[in-house]
Amino acid sequence: MKMAIAFWNILQKDMRNYYLKPPNISWGIIFPFAWMLMFFLKSQTPVDVRTVLPGVMAMSILFGTTSMLSVTITFERRSRSFDRLLLSPISLVWLMLAKTLGAILFGIVNAFVPMFVALFFIPVSNINWIVVISSVIFIAVTSTFLGLFIAVSVSEVFEAQTFSNFFRFPMVFFCGLFFPISRLPVFLRPISYAIPLTYGADLLKIAINQNGHISLWISLSVLILFSITLFIISRRNIQHRWIY
Repeated sequence: MKMAIAFWNILQKDMRNYYLKPPNISWGIIFPFAWMLMFFLKSQTPVDVRTVLPGVMAMSILFGTTSMLSVTITFERRSRSFDRLLLSPISLVWLMLAKTLGAILFGIVNAFVPMFVALFFIPVSNINWIVVISSVIFIAVTSTFLGLFIAVSVSEVFEAQTFSNFFRFPMVFFCGLFFPISRLPVFLRPISYAIPLTYGADLLKIAINQNGHISLWISLSVLILFSITLFIISRRNIQHRWIY
C-alpha cells in the first residue's frame, strides 16, 4: 500500500508541476500543428494528409517525451529532490516507472492532436485503430525511456538538451519520415534500421496508409527490445552513479 501511495504521489506531483502547466499544454498542441504546416508548405504540390500524418505523430511523441523527461529529471538531480525520492518507500524500478509514466501520457496526448485534426480530412473507416493505438503507446514508451537514458547519463540541464538533440535529429532524418529509406545511400541504411523511431513510424504507416515495409510483429518486437534495454541501462546508471 505504501508503494502504491508513493507511486501515485510521484506521478501526481510530476503531472501537476511539469506536464499540466499551461505553457507545456499549449506547446504540446502547437508543436504538431507546426510540423504539419511545415510539411504542407515545403511541398509545391498538394499533399495527402495520410502521407504526413505518421511522421507528424511520431515526431510529436519523440520530441514531447524526450524534451520533458530528460530536462526534468536532470533538474531534480541538480536540486537534490531526486535524491529525496530515492529515500521514499518505493523500489527503484517503481520509482523510475512513476517518473516516466507522466512523459508517456504526455507523448500519447501529443500524438493524437494531429490525428484529431486529420480526421476531418481522411475517412475513419480506413484506419486500423488497434495498430494506431499500439504504435503510439510503444513509440511513447520507447521515446520516454530514451529520455530517461539521456537524463541519467548527464549532470547538467544543458547537457541533457544537447545529448537529446544528438539522438533526436539523426532519428528524424534517418527513420524514413522525410524520404524513404530505400533512397538513402547503402552505407547509411544500417543506421536507419538501428533507430527505434524507424519501426514506430513504420507501424503508423501500416495503420494509416497500409504501406509499411517492415513486418508489424518485427516492429513491435524491436520497440519492446529497445524499451527494455534502455530501461535496464538507465536503472544501472542510477544504481552506480546516483545511489551511494
